[in-house]
Amino acid sequence: MHASIADVIADTAQNSIEAGARRVTVSLIEDGATISVTIADNGKGMDESTQRKAFDPFYTEPGKHDKRKVGLGLPILKQICEECDGGLDLKSEKGVGTTLSYHFAARHIDLPPMGDIAKMVLTLFNYPGEFELEFTHKKGGEEYTISRSELADAVGGLESVEGLSLAGEFLAAQEEALA
Repeated sequence: MHASIADVIADTAQNSIEAGARRVTVSLIEDGATISVTIADNGKGMDESTQRKAFDPFYTEPGKHDKRKVGLGLPILKQICEECDGGLDLKSEKGVGTTLSYHFAARHIDLPPMGDIAKMVLTLFNYPGEFELEFTHKKGGEEYTISRSELADAVGGLESVEGLSLAGEFLAAQEEALA
């Protein structure tokens, strides 16, 4: 089970990376009443049959996980959305990409806590592979947008402890400025 909204975002964005996307955009918008997330990618996409199966907890894409025969990420997300007066929408086209949008009532009693957004973004940016990920967080009248390549260039790369530390400090400062 996801312990926070940050965990949910990480899980759903990781799906885009694992689908071979070269470009992923993640948008988190908090407007006081609603928390909305949109993840769009240019990965391999899904046909209609796979899209219908994606919400079945006893289905996972063949070959995605060597030892796992279930896929709980989207079914759990759907349940959280439904329990928190929200919803979700999945649009995908085979060979083109996928867009997943979901939202929750921001003040719902069952809504998981937000979690550490800065650490979540850093974790996604550090995921192995050749891809660009752009993250936007809007809260109230403030917002920031940062891309994986932009942050890596600014801190001298995300491969070293020093680079990761600087990147983490930068992302934490951006999040703090939204509070």
